[in-house]
Amino acid sequence: MIATNEQTREQDDTRQRNVLGGPLIACSTEPLTGFYRDGCCNTGPEDAGSHTVCCVVTGAFLAFSQSRGNDLSTPRPEWGFPGLKPGDRWCLCAVRWQEAYEADRAPGVVLEATNQRALEIVDPEALLAHAVDAD
Repeated sequence: MIATNEQTREQDDTRQRNVLGGPLIACSTEPLTGFYRDGCCNTGPEDAGSHTVCCVVTGAFLAFSQSRGNDLSTPRPEWGFPGLKPGDRWCLCAVRWQEAYEADRAPGVVLEATNQRALEIVDPEALLAHAVDAD
């Protein structure tokens, strides 16, 4: 069951929580992801894109994202970005994930590594429907 915002606010706010209400686990260190490039979908006031959904990207999602002007497949060495390939985990902007969901192109979601702040944007039932194992 996904925790509500009210439930998670009652918990210790010194560490960021996942959508299940537990501690936020790492999404990926290879490739290194996260707004802060710390491997986790941590967020803060400077993260205007809310990079909070830990997803396992698919070819269909990467093509969808590129069609929306966000090419995640092409390496950008000047930004330290290796380019993503199907099977990679990535902290995705919550709005982009919701958009992909509505277009039937949403990638799988690692709930334990998805920040509770994603619930401000993304439908919790949609996340549950796309849940994949954390392993």
